[in-house]
Amino acid sequence: MSSRLPLLRQELSISVGPRLADGQPSWTLHDPVRNLFFQLDWPSFEMLNRWGLHEPQALLAQVNRDTTLQLEAGDLERLQAFLANQQLLQPALGAAAELAAMRDRQRGSWYEWLLHNYLFFRIPLLKPDRWLGRLTPQLTFLFSPLFLWLTLAAGVFGLAGAYREWDRFTATLMDTLSWQGALLYGCAVTFAKICHEFGHALTAKRYGCRVPAMGIAFLVMWPVAYTDTNEVWKLPRREQRLAVAGAGIATELMIAAWATLAWVWLPDGAPKQLAFLLSTTTWISTVVINASPFMRFDGYFLLSDYLGMPNLHNRAFALARWDLRERLFALGDPVPEPFPPRLQKGLILFAWMVWIYRLVVFLGIAALVYHFFIKAVGILLFMVEISWFVALPVWRELQAWRTRWSVLRHSRRAKRSAVVFLFLAGLFLIPWPNRVLSSGLLQPSQRLALYAPGNAVLEALPVKNGQQVAAGMPLLRLSTPELALREGETSAHQDALAWQSAAAGLDTASRKDWQVLHDQLVYANAESATVDSDLQRYRPVAPNAGVLVDIDPDLRPGDWLKGQEYLGSLITPGRWQVVTYIDEEAVRRIAKGDRALFIADGMSGPVVHLSVSSIDRDASRTLGEPELAATFGGDVLVREKAGALYPEHAVYRVLLVADAELPPTNPEWRGHVAIAGQWEAPALRFLRTAASVAWREAGF
Repeated sequence: MSSRLPLLRQELSISVGPRLADGQPSWTLHDPVRNLFFQLDWPSFEMLNRWGLHEPQALLAQVNRDTTLQLEAGDLERLQAFLANQQLLQPALGAAAELAAMRDRQRGSWYEWLLHNYLFFRIPLLKPDRWLGRLTPQLTFLFSPLFLWLTLAAGVFGLAGAYREWDRFTATLMDTLSWQGALLYGCAVTFAKICHEFGHALTAKRYGCRVPAMGIAFLVMWPVAYTDTNEVWKLPRREQRLAVAGAGIATELMIAAWATLAWVWLPDGAPKQLAFLLSTTTWISTVVINASPFMRFDGYFLLSDYLGMPNLHNRAFALARWDLRERLFALGDPVPEPFPPRLQKGLILFAWMVWIYRLVVFLGIAALVYHFFIKAVGILLFMVEISWFVALPVWRELQAWRTRWSVLRHSRRAKRSAVVFLFLAGLFLIPWPNRVLSSGLLQPSQRLALYAPGNAVLEALPVKNGQQVAAGMPLLRLSTPELALREGETSAHQDALAWQSAAAGLDTASRKDWQVLHDQLVYANAESATVDSDLQRYRPVAPNAGVLVDIDPDLRPGDWLKGQEYLGSLITPGRWQVVTYIDEEAVRRIAKGDRALFIADGMSGPVVHLSVSSIDRDASRTLGEPELAATFGGDVLVREKAGALYPEHAVYRVLLVADAELPPTNPEWRGHVAIAGQWEAPALRFLRTAASVAWREAGF
């Protein structure tokens, strides 16, 4: 330590702060140039309060004499290092080079600056402090107990009304799921977020804090509004800081309460639609986004102030890294900060939740950019975020382990951790047996489905459900009055023309009309053949031997049938087959002859052993089995167009045959298919998927 203490910057100020979690008092050091605030504990305050002594030994001696503290030279050295790192000391003569080096270290390299500003940067737009001072006294009613109780009542009545009309509420929500609805939602969110930020600003101004700036912040290129309320750290009471931090959420909840009540009471029209948009956006965005403590939004500051832990994220991260090293290597390092055991476990869990949450959110934003905007940019964002949030932290942690190599190489816990790591890596690199799962349709190899023609009446059911039939045996007997009338008219006309044609040869006067009568008779015979052909549709016969199944037990002779009404199926004895559709990634892992298992839906369905019979070489353009579509309970995502079902992704039709014959009890069964595919390492599958995406997006 030098013989004299460096000088503090003259514009710094210290104010009384709240008590810390351990009960000791705290003070707040304000840097007005950068509008930054630093929390000081009791020892730091006592040393800064005597900084004017200039002599380190005199300062420590006076603190130890005048207070119950017993400080050492190391305490003063740590405080001096903190002040120097935060640029709170007056620069010494000739320190320009040192300050420039410090600035370069803070800025980092150009790519570090680009990554940091790509992930988060701010654009101030307003300096609202002056007109907020004029506006705040006129809006004091918003903070009154009466307005609070009225808002609570509005929220209760609004939610009760929305619950009573829930079907209408959800139907309105579905009607807004369009590009026009998305634009309206964007306008509603913008209005709600502006009100959100004004809630912070007005509350901070009400407590006497300065609000120097409001603007837009970009989080992974996603715009969010922000308000600079750093001066709330000057407030000595925790309740006041909590009020400022929670003012934005409270503002949106107030908007949601009144908007929900307005939706219930207003008549149909534009105002009711606007109330619905404000209600849904504020309820959802407040709970999902602003109340989350995993990003540096309102929920984070509320939790930080509630726990009395500034810099909550960084302190939790340091604790989680220490816990990881102790679990892996048992180094015996001291805890970065001492906490009660329960709070320590909670902070470690919280740190891991923050890491996972941020990774998911940022990757989700990259996925949105990939699917809805520029795909190449989406892939670039994905790579950047994987590098920033996964690769870079892992690399830094490995570097920290490298500095401790002399200790790690002798740690038994480290050796056990290495064995576990190698085992897990082996699981990722070694081929594993895998199953290809999909939905399938079990059906006989030959099946004749019977459907009723139009305007048909059931005359008789000569075959019972499940009865064996021989080839040529009638299956059903139907009739229709229109066809019966045609048959009678055609038969009578045919008989009359046949008699007239035969009698024409006996009468000289009629002989000249014989050729005309003969032609009419030929036409009548053709008409009779047409009627007989139509009658075959009403009296189907078995083309081959089989079993008639799936007849409606409620059918009775004399019942009228709808056109194309399903009546039953004729199943030919033999092996059954399963039709399924496999996506492009999974079809690579199966081949002809692979074993499979089919489990029918329902409690009474069969379980069938199968083998792969054929795999289509080209992807199916349409789905021939509607039962396998996701809209009907299957697994294949489809879209409907002109009555046809088109798969959303490339799928291949796979046919599997049963190992043994099945009793013909049902014409078809839908169920789940599990195919024993080829063994494959998870790492290979991941690399192939990544390479295929890169190859596709590169335009090859």
